[in-house]
Amino acid sequence: MPSVDVLVIGGGNAALCAALAAREAGASVLLLESAPREWRGGNSPHTRNLRCMHDAPQDVLTGAYPEEEFWDDLVKVTGGACDEKLARLAIRDSSHCRNWMRGHGVRFQPSLSGTLQLSRTNAFFLGGGKALVNAYYRSAERLGVTVRYDAPVDRIELDADRFVAAWAAGERIAARACVLAAGGFESNRAWLREAWGRNADGEWPADNFLIRGTRFNTGVVLKAMIDAGADVVGDPSQSHCVAVDARAPLYDGGICTRVDCVSLGIVVNRHAQRFYDEGEDFWPKRYAIWGRLVAQQPGQIAWSVIDAKAVGSFMPPVFPGMRADTPGALAGALGLDPAAFARTVADFNAACRAGTFDPTALDDCRTEGIAPAKSHWARPIERPPYTAYPLRPGITFTYLGLKTDEHAAVHFGGRPSRNLFVAGEMMAGNVLGRGYTAGVGMTIGTTFGRIAGREAAASREGRRHAAA
Repeated sequence: MPSVDVLVIGGGNAALCAALAAREAGASVLLLESAPREWRGGNSPHTRNLRCMHDAPQDVLTGAYPEEEFWDDLVKVTGGACDEKLARLAIRDSSHCRNWMRGHGVRFQPSLSGTLQLSRTNAFFLGGGKALVNAYYRSAERLGVTVRYDAPVDRIELDADRFVAAWAAGERIAARACVLAAGGFESNRAWLREAWGRNADGEWPADNFLIRGTRFNTGVVLKAMIDAGADVVGDPSQSHCVAVDARAPLYDGGICTRVDCVSLGIVVNRHAQRFYDEGEDFWPKRYAIWGRLVAQQPGQIAWSVIDAKAVGSFMPPVFPGMRADTPGALAGALGLDPAAFARTVADFNAACRAGTFDPTALDDCRTEGIAPAKSHWARPIERPPYTAYPLRPGITFTYLGLKTDEHAAVHFGGRPSRNLFVAGEMMAGNVLGRGYTAGVGMTIGTTFGRIAGREAAASREGRRHAAA
């Protein structure tokens, strides 16, 4: 007989929520974290906040963020590539999950200075994602969850659609039920290469990607499940892909490497040409499209360019910008054609139409007669010094995952498994077919982690579904 009721594979937010929920339901729980203790938590230590539905002000949240607005925001960023039933389940859960989180030691604070438009929609973790992860591990230990570090799973043993055991470092670990929460494949360069292929210039774009989060998300468990015939959802080339400073480290750069001034200036590629509307929408709703946009440019490189007017209006990245007193001098420092860059700046400046600049609203500062247009916050790049930040695609997590339902069950041939469940990045593609809006990854992980944990605990007793 299995020695444990519920096996949780993974060590980040979703896995921890599953382990805690299963333990609360009375199950014995073993959690396998592939990373060593000092690197535990997957991508969760790099997070800052949780997107929350609320109908009135709450402690650290201002105003109201009703269900329909949250849903509309998801539709906009995903282009409709979103399972509405599962999305609304996560949205509704976000309105009351924070009391449960507090019960496990998580604390919240008002939105940080410089995080535009988030005070109404997102609850920030006091101490950031690292503090959240540590609080959950402390609570898990108090409740009697067994945690093993340095325990990467390399094989899943199934009997048709029923979980039997997992193999880690040559050890077979049987359990009555299992929750898969081992993340995506963003740290698997070969898989990224396969997903993105070669472009028209003969380049392998994935070779120039930086990984914003953990190096331990290599997709081994996800690949094992796909090979075993689990139902799949999502495009392997889609991901939470952010424009990060090109000088960022290959792994674990996190939020501080993100470049947040895109909406306040212009972005040019290595031909010194603009290629997308920098002011399409509020930055929290659009920051995660810019990594993919840069990935589609020659050499997977671009530069975000601002003038002195924008300084102090955005969260500064960890690396200082490159500065010069003239557009030509800045182009030279960036290795761009000075004449082409000066022409791009001049054309943009001439297209700007005067309005009332307001970074907190979709203002009327826009361009006319230029492609691509800039819809909002368009002001001439004319006041020295001029500053540029080099951009590369930064992958946070991939969207290819396992098809699931409101019970977080893994599906095989359209039918849910009775004892195998999935949460977090391994199923986020059900809600995020593409695009991203700030904090929703933690919303998905918290909701489906808790559902998966409860369902896994219930399945050990032969019950079909856990109580909500």
